[in-house]
Amino acid sequence: MEGFVEAIDYNTAIEKLKISGNIPLKVLPVRKGKRDNKSNIRQLKSNLQLFTGELSVLLDAGLPLDRSLNILSDIFENEGMREVIRSILKSIREGKSFSEALQNHPHVFPKLYINMIRAGEVSGVLHIVLDKLNEYLASTKELKEHIFSAMIYPAVLLATGILSIIVLIVFVIPRFSAIFTELGASLPLPTKILLAVSSAIQSYWWIILLIAASGWILLTKYIKTEKGRYWWDELKLRVLKDVIIELETERFFRTLGTLLKSGVPLIQAIHNARDVIGNEVIVKSLESLSKRVKEGKGMAGPLSETKIFPSLALSMVKVGEETGQLDNMLLKVASIYEKNLKETIKRFVSLLEPIMILGMGFMIGFIVISILMAIFSITDLPI
Repeated sequence: MEGFVEAIDYNTAIEKLKISGNIPLKVLPVRKGKRDNKSNIRQLKSNLQLFTGELSVLLDAGLPLDRSLNILSDIFENEGMREVIRSILKSIREGKSFSEALQNHPHVFPKLYINMIRAGEVSGVLHIVLDKLNEYLASTKELKEHIFSAMIYPAVLLATGILSIIVLIVFVIPRFSAIFTELGASLPLPTKILLAVSSAIQSYWWIILLIAASGWILLTKYIKTEKGRYWWDELKLRVLKDVIIELETERFFRTLGTLLKSGVPLIQAIHNARDVIGNEVIVKSLESLSKRVKEGKGMAGPLSETKIFPSLALSMVKVGEETGQLDNMLLKVASIYEKNLKETIKRFVSLLEPIMILGMGFMIGFIVISILMAIFSITDLPI
């Protein structure tokens, strides 16, 4: 038999074939665009919080894990997520643990998620861990949506301003250029500069576009390398230091606190929390953290040696260690810096908007004034 089966990855395709009663001899992926694969993975990740919350409710109600997964595989609207749940259910019925079954789907369930599930299985409080995971996913999603919504207006403003300038340079100025050429008037310097720029864009727009596209592709490829990623993250840290520090502080401390709260050992929790950080400069500064903790230096001391995290966060970690409430204190630190981050983004956007308006206004004003100066110079011509 030959045919096609829809699945998110190779392992899921094999599991689906086995469930249907077939023995797969050869499984090859259908050649689709990268955009299609990324879209499927994005849809599955968007359903992760819903899956976690509903599974937590079912387990808390006293239902066994296999029956809970069976119910979710029937009621989930997303077909791809239903396939993933059926694959997980089959692996569990074959004798694998829940965390081992999740490892077959790394594109859907991150390492952090799997480690917390494993800790919940060992301690026998899986439903509590799922509830903590649901809270973690909800707070992370809320923060991302806040950042996205805050940047919508500046993005629209920038796009509108650039489009207005392009329309003026490409369509409006050439009409005036023809008039000035016919009159043969001596044009002011700003007008000459403006007409030269307009003529260059009209004549060599394809070269400009080619250079811009090539530069963008080269920059993107360079950033994907280890050295390029570090350079890019270092540049972002210099330009947006307050925003990035507060963002990574919130991520690291919330992840570490949630892991410790779920029963994950400290050293393993540090490794998992470090993987969540998106800035390579900060990740590199935390390389020796687990080693220092193993040596009995505690958390506050090694964290202060990195010279990354704010002093308030370090003081609260020290208090948490002294009182034996490190996990709760880490979550409190994360909540504080989540609020601080929202305020920082609000201030940043409120400062960015007038700067963009002034910049666009200056450029459009220069174009308008250059045209008006040329029009006024016409009146000086002899009749």
